[in-house]
Amino acid sequence: MSNQPASALSSPRFCNMGTFMRMPHIQSAKGLDFAIAGAPFDTASSFRSGSRFGPHAIRSISCMMKPNNVIQQVNIMDSLTGGDMGDFPIVPGYIHPSYAAIEAGVAGILSDGALPIVLGGDHSITLAELRAVAKKYGPVALIHFDSHSDLCDEVFGEKYNHGTPFRRALEEGLIDPAHCIQVGMRGSLYDPNEHKIAAELGMKLIPAHIIRKMGLDALIAAMKERVGNKPCFLTFDIDFVDPAYAPGTGTPEVGGFTSLEALELIRSLTDINFVGFDIVEVLPAYDHGEITAYLAANIVFEFLSILALQKSSQN
Repeated sequence: MSNQPASALSSPRFCNMGTFMRMPHIQSAKGLDFAIAGAPFDTASSFRSGSRFGPHAIRSISCMMKPNNVIQQVNIMDSLTGGDMGDFPIVPGYIHPSYAAIEAGVAGILSDGALPIVLGGDHSITLAELRAVAKKYGPVALIHFDSHSDLCDEVFGEKYNHGTPFRRALEEGLIDPAHCIQVGMRGSLYDPNEHKIAAELGMKLIPAHIIRKMGLDALIAAMKERVGNKPCFLTFDIDFVDPAYAPGTGTPEVGGFTSLEALELIRSLTDINFVGFDIVEVLPAYDHGEITAYLAANIVFEFLSILALQKSSQN
């Protein structure tokens, strides 16, 4: 059987079994390079809920994707083997059982030797993924694209929320703060010193207005320098992108980045030692024309292209 996803030249895109890019539905990641899975949990959201439907929306519009990346000059499925495992069995409204399900699912992918690619869900899910990743690799580096730092100690008096995952990850020793970088933060704040918290915790945070002054090339250099050769987890909150380009999200912030800038930033990270990836906070109910979900699908595709380039360079 061909490793390539079905071609729209022979099978209409709407003939879709509900997998990412119409890839094979897989039961196990054993012997594969990557496995895609959904974490449709959103009851840690602080404003709009509905990102539980994000994985489905991303998969649905991903039928538009084709396997060749013209800019990177790679066919993702010529170099890689992988597929879509479906969704982790989260428990709506109950974060700790959902964490257990997500952690177990990611741990299973990692134990099979594949790289996990997780479709969220709100940003709280990343903590569970990092628990699994750190058990295999120890404290990892982190590249975090977002309009919010998600370093709150508590939200509504609760320690576990989509605004707290990276504070908990630091406390649990899942990430190495000296190799962590957060980029794109912006918007009004309750605490004017919130962006300084990252530095106090040993991390590096570059807000959006500073990125505009320094330029994307300097940002790319800063990300690579910060991560170095350390195993790295990439987490992409879709609200990093301006709501003009990605309206379908729970806590939008104006003054963000274009979809093209987001894709260019991901494309630049070809020499990072990635061990995990997620994309979060896609909320279809606010997504006009599926443009947010389609951007998310393209970001996953660009990440897969990085993996394909890295593997092809090793052969």
